[in-house]
Amino acid sequence: MFLKAVFPGKYIQGEGVLAQLADWIGHFGKKGLILASSSSHNKILVSYREALQARGIRIEPFSGECCEKELIRLADILRREGIDVIAGMGGGKTIDTAKIVADRADLPVIVVPTIASTDAPCSGCAVLYTEQGTFESVFYQKMNPQVVLVDTAVIAGAPVRFLVAGMGDALATWFEARSCSRTCSLNACGGLATRAGLHLARLCYETLLDYGPAAKIACRRQIVTPALDHIIEANILLSGLGFESGGLGAAHSVHNGLTALAETHVFYHGEKVAFGVLTGLHLADAAPDEMRTVYDFCETVGLPTTLADIGLADVRREDLFRAAQKVCAPEECIHHEAGEISPGKVLQAMLAASAMGEARRTRQTKDMT
Repeated sequence: MFLKAVFPGKYIQGEGVLAQLADWIGHFGKKGLILASSSSHNKILVSYREALQARGIRIEPFSGECCEKELIRLADILRREGIDVIAGMGGGKTIDTAKIVADRADLPVIVVPTIASTDAPCSGCAVLYTEQGTFESVFYQKMNPQVVLVDTAVIAGAPVRFLVAGMGDALATWFEARSCSRTCSLNACGGLATRAGLHLARLCYETLLDYGPAAKIACRRQIVTPALDHIIEANILLSGLGFESGGLGAAHSVHNGLTALAETHVFYHGEKVAFGVLTGLHLADAAPDEMRTVYDFCETVGLPTTLADIGLADVRREDLFRAAQKVCAPEECIHHEAGEISPGKVLQAMLAASAMGEARRTRQTKDMT
């Protein structure tokens, strides 16, 4: 068992860094392709399209799902066009697709997140889904991205819900890394957590608590402030380094299990992960003060604290148990948690997390009246 940590080649964050994209593509290859989400393709890249095309850089729209069908389609384009460097521009699924396609073709990949909704950009792994959007597997790349370009002005212009979802994803980083450290479980890059990974995960959590509410206000007004800068860094860099070099646990397994219920598909990854954090705290019998702090944070920034908040207000217990069974699949990282893990215990923890969220909300409503 060895200590192990991984990092992207370069991380560049600031207003206007998107203007560097063509230069970075040219640094790594002669014929580049940008896989762009629909909003990136139709809005953000409009100002850069002529300059990119003048340098022979192809812009390819993303189909919307990181699945084998899309991967096969893109692999065919790479072969036909002789592409030798790929950039993924958009949200988590666009980025993950670009990373997998590049890895399979042994090509360098540049990541350009346009929202700070997940910690996917810096990582060397990606999540594969079915064409219907159900979690299928995690795909590990040989290397992390060569470059991650984060234009804070672009992220400030995105809907605030994305930033909040990113805070939900980042919220899991410390708790899952701590669990892996306590149980000597492998992190997401196949080794034991380094002190650097654990400290970055802890810094991620502290940054969320300190700057999350102010960053949400700034993003709602589409202004770049120090608080927003800090939260973008937490959502993308600190969470990315912390989860991969620290490890994953209950929260992400709960997310994966919830994808088995179609009602949750309209909710973002980080929103479901946030509910997974609360579930994990109940599962682990977290200290009351810690529980209150996390619920307070979720309520303040607008993250889910009940099953109703993720579309499961009327979920039948047998359906939730089906999700709990998926949570506990043998390959899931919830087994990095201490103690015996079973679908029955996970079901009880999900119900307890939601019940506490409901009780707190009822009490707050009474206090206001």
